[in-house]
Amino acid sequence: MFETLVVNWHVNPEIFSIGPFSLRWYSILFISGFILGWFIFKWFFKREGVPVTLLDPLLYTLLIGTIVGARLGHCLFYQPDYYLGSWDGFLEIFMPWKGGLASHGGTIALIIAMWWFARHYGRKYDFDFLWILDRLCITVCFAGALIRLGNLFNSEIYGDVTSLPWGFIFELRGETLAKHPTQLYEALSYTVLGLVLLWIYRKKLDKVYRGFFIGVFFIVLFGMRFLIEFIKEPQVGFEQDMVLNMGQWLSIPFILLGAAILIYSYIKKQPAEIVRPIKKKAEPTHYAKSLTR
Repeated sequence: MFETLVVNWHVNPEIFSIGPFSLRWYSILFISGFILGWFIFKWFFKREGVPVTLLDPLLYTLLIGTIVGARLGHCLFYQPDYYLGSWDGFLEIFMPWKGGLASHGGTIALIIAMWWFARHYGRKYDFDFLWILDRLCITVCFAGALIRLGNLFNSEIYGDVTSLPWGFIFELRGETLAKHPTQLYEALSYTVLGLVLLWIYRKKLDKVYRGFFIGVFFIVLFGMRFLIEFIKEPQVGFEQDMVLNMGQWLSIPFILLGAAILIYSYIKKQPAEIVRPIKKKAEPTHYAKSLTR
C-alpha cells in the first residue's frame, strides 16, 4: 500500500542553459551555503566585537579552500587511478565543473585554511584557531545541508533499494526501483545539528569551553555520515569489495579527532568567548605629576 507514496524523481538538474553555459541547481545551492554562512558569521563577529571587515577575506578563504580541498579529495581518495593515471585525467583535476567533490577533502582543506586565517588575523583581534573553527562548524552544517540538496537535484549519491514510503526513483539515472534518498537524510541531520549548535551558542556560550562546538560537530556529523554510508550505493567500483566504504574510513579519523578536541577542551577550560586582555592604564610621567601638585 506504500507504493503510491514513492517519489518519481526526474527533476532537471539544469535551471536553464544558453549555448555552452548552463546554470544548475547544485551551483545555486552551493553558493547559497556561503552566502548564508557570511550572514551568520556577521552576527558572530558583531556579537563578539570582531571587525566585520574580516568577513570578505574569510569568505574568499573559505570558498577557495572548499573547492580546492573537495576537488582534490574526490580525485585522490576515490579515483586516483583515473586522475593520476594519464595526462588527460590529471588536467581534469582542475575542472571541478565536470563533477566530483568530496566533503572529507573539503573539511581537511577548511581546517588548513582556518589555521592560516587565525594566524594571519587572530593575534590582532584576539581570536585563535579553535575559536574560528567553533564558529565555522555551525555555518558548515547549513552549507552542507544545502550541498546535499544539490546532490538530490543532480540525482547522485543516493542509497540502496528501499521499500519505505519515502523512497525515490531516480529516473534520470535509469533507476526503476525506489532508493533511499540519503541526500535528504544527511541534509536533515546536518540541519538539526546546526540548529542545536546555534542554540547552544546563543544561550549557553558562557557555559561551554573553546573547542566544544567543533568537537561535537566532528563526532555527530561524521558519526551520522558513517551510519548513513551503510545504506548508500558504492560511488566507485573498488568500494564493492570493502567492508567499510571510503566515506566511512575517512569519517573515522574525524570522529576520533572530535573526541580528542572535547577532551582537550575540558582539560584546558578556555572560555568559548573572546577574552580580551585588560590594558593597564599608563602611569603619569614625573612631569605630569608635578603639574598636579
